[in-house]
Amino acid sequence: MRPFAERLSVVAPSITLAMNARAADLKAKGVDVFSFGVGEPDFDPPKFVLDAAKAAIDAGCSKYTAVSGIAPLKEAIAAFCKERRGFEVTPANIIVGVGAKHVLFNLALALYEAGDEVIIPAPYWVSYPEQVRMVGATPVVVVTTEESGFRLSPAQLEAALTPKTKAIVLCTPSNPTGSAYSRAELEGLAAVLRKHDCYIIVDEIYAELVYDGFEHVSFAALAPDMKDRIIVVDGVSKTWAMTGWRIGWAIAHPKLIKAIDTIQGQSTTNPTAVAQHAAKAALAGPIGVVTEMRDAFQKRRNVMVDGLNALPGVTCRMPEGAFYAFADVRGLYGIKGPKGVLANDEDVAGWLLDVAHVSGVPGSGFGAPGYLRLSYASSEERIRGALSSIATCIAQAERV
Repeated sequence: MRPFAERLSVVAPSITLAMNARAADLKAKGVDVFSFGVGEPDFDPPKFVLDAAKAAIDAGCSKYTAVSGIAPLKEAIAAFCKERRGFEVTPANIIVGVGAKHVLFNLALALYEAGDEVIIPAPYWVSYPEQVRMVGATPVVVVTTEESGFRLSPAQLEAALTPKTKAIVLCTPSNPTGSAYSRAELEGLAAVLRKHDCYIIVDEIYAELVYDGFEHVSFAALAPDMKDRIIVVDGVSKTWAMTGWRIGWAIAHPKLIKAIDTIQGQSTTNPTAVAQHAAKAALAGPIGVVTEMRDAFQKRRNVMVDGLNALPGVTCRMPEGAFYAFADVRGLYGIKGPKGVLANDEDVAGWLLDVAHVSGVPGSGFGAPGYLRLSYASSEERIRGALSSIATCIAQAERV
C-alpha cells in the first residue's frame, strides 16, 4: 500500500471520541456506563422543530439547496443575531455548514497556510489545534490557569501576537472548562487586537447556556469597528439539542463567506435540506424551551460540581456556562489501579471507566494535563449515581 498524505502525521485523533469508543465497548458487554465523555444534551429537540422537519419532508424538501444554505434559514440567523446577540448582519454575511466543526474546518482551509500562526488559549477544544496543523499552519497555544478562570489575559495575548499571527480562536463559554469572558474581559482583549491585523474567530456555540445571571456578550457586538476581521461561529447542536442534525454557520465579511462557499461547493455542497428547515424553526421558535433546558443544566451543574468537590482528591471550579465540569484530579495520583499506579490524567480517566464505570475525557487532550472533563448533559439521577460510584471506588482504593 502506498503511503498516506504526510499531513496526517501531525494530526492527533480526537481523544473525546476515543474515550467514547471505550465506553461503547463496555456498554456492548452489558456494563452500565455513566457516559459523561461526549458533549451531547440528553434532551430531545423541541416539538416544533421536529414538526418543521416533518412538514419539510411532506413538502418534498429532498433536493439540493444553495451551497451556503437556504434563504429562510439565513434570514432566521440574521434575526436571531440582532435579537439575542446584539449585532446586525445580512444573508451575505452568513454561510451554513454541516455543523460548527465543519464550518471551522472550512475556515482553516480558507485562511491558514504554511508559515501562519493561530493563537489558541488552553484548555482548548480538541479540534482547534488539529485543524490548524492539518492545513500546514502552526497553533500557538497559550496556557491559562484555573486561578485566572481559564481565561486569556490581554498581557498573554499581547505576548503571543507576532507578524505571523493569522488568527486567534476564542470559545466563550468554553469547551472544555465552561469558563466565559465578561464584557470587561473581552474589551481588554479587543484593545490589544485593535493594534494587530489578524482574524478573530469566536466560537459561540454555547452562548445561550450561561448560568447565575451571567451575561454573554458577543465579540461582534462589542467591537463593531473590527467587524471585517471578526468571524462568529455558531449552530443549533447544543442550544436546541440537535447534535445529529449537523447545522452550524459562520458569520463573516462577504468576501470570506464567498471563499468558504467555494470550498464547500467542492466538498459537501449544501447541508441537509430537511435539517436546514428544522434549524430555521429552532431559531424562529419560542426561546422559552431553551430557557427550560438551560435551567435544567444549571441544576445539573450544581449537583455535578458540588459532588466532585466532595470527593477526596478532586476539586472543581464552578463554570459560568456550557455543560462541562473541568475537575482537577491530580489528588488521585498514586492510587493503585488494575493497570498500575495512577500517574496522570489519562490513567485516572481509564481507572474511572474500568472501575467506577464513569466515562470522562482526560484534560491532556485539551492541553490541560491533570484535569478531567465531565459533561453534565445527563439527568441528575445519572450524575448522582456516577458520583456515588466514584466515591465508593476512591474509598476502597489503595495508595502507594
